[in-house]
Amino acid sequence: MEQSDWNPQRILQTSGAYWAACALHAAVELDLFSLIGDLCLDAQTLARRIKAPPDAAGRLLDAVAAMGLLAKTEGGYANTEASRIYLCADSDRYLGYIIRHHHYLVGSWARLPDAVRSGRPIRLPVREKGVREREAFLMGMFNLAMQLAPRLVPAIDLSSCRRLLDLGGGPGTYAIHFCRRCPRLTATVMDLSTTRPFAEKTIRNMGMEGRIDFKTGDYLQDELPDGFDAVWMSHILHGESESVCREIIAKAYGCLDSGGVAVIHEFILNDRMDGPLFPALFSLNMLLGTDGGRAYSQAQLVDMLSAAGFVDVKRLAFTGTNDSGLIQGRKPD
Repeated sequence: MEQSDWNPQRILQTSGAYWAACALHAAVELDLFSLIGDLCLDAQTLARRIKAPPDAAGRLLDAVAAMGLLAKTEGGYANTEASRIYLCADSDRYLGYIIRHHHYLVGSWARLPDAVRSGRPIRLPVREKGVREREAFLMGMFNLAMQLAPRLVPAIDLSSCRRLLDLGGGPGTYAIHFCRRCPRLTATVMDLSTTRPFAEKTIRNMGMEGRIDFKTGDYLQDELPDGFDAVWMSHILHGESESVCREIIAKAYGCLDSGGVAVIHEFILNDRMDGPLFPALFSLNMLLGTDGGRAYSQAQLVDMLSAAGFVDVKRLAFTGTNDSGLIQGRKPD
């Protein structure tokens, strides 16, 4: 964004943009879109269903209608095409979990000045959150990966690989899509024990239990299994300091057979560290919630892979949601 684009109106719009975000969060948290579904319901009916005063419910419904996510008629409120697809829980393209995850982050963002002054995180890491917040995070990551994987997976050539390690893979969404694309590929998802039930359910529901297994482990503390010819690291490095990232990548190098490939998927900053916007903001989000985590630049990630011994390190021709990108390296033969 050019400096000349900023004026008082735009500055104030940016300052108050969280109002609209919080209205969306509230509508999703109250499940209003799912309650409406394919119907047209009035404010009184919806107020009864969410156990809220009609006036308060009506104000929220009107605000969401003003945002263009509900259509208001004389008969009441109906979903728009977009809200029916993305905000109703019965849709296979539902984004409600990741929106709930964003909702749980709002309190910490309000304390960003405290985090900047102290240089320390002010919210608990996801692994220490309650069940509902962990579910929102895991299901949110699943929602996003299901949207992105069909476009991302073809950008990576794993056709010669037979065994993939999905490191910190959560529900195994990417492992599932890699195996679907490469019929001879099998995969192991390695993550914490709290993730195992959800991962195994997801793998089973996708019909991949014969080709994808789950290994309980903490890649920060435990040794990695070996004998793989590909390792996938999607959105795990941003939660750690640079020194810890280098340790993780060194472990990934060790788990690969000769000629194996490692692929990093992250929100990647430019080498000046001042853009794109989402990775820069995401780096602040890591300040709020991690001890040392941040968004990294392409140059930093390339250096981490090269320092671990990888060769042919390069950025792949892919740009994902919120400027995510792929950097690949190969273990020498």
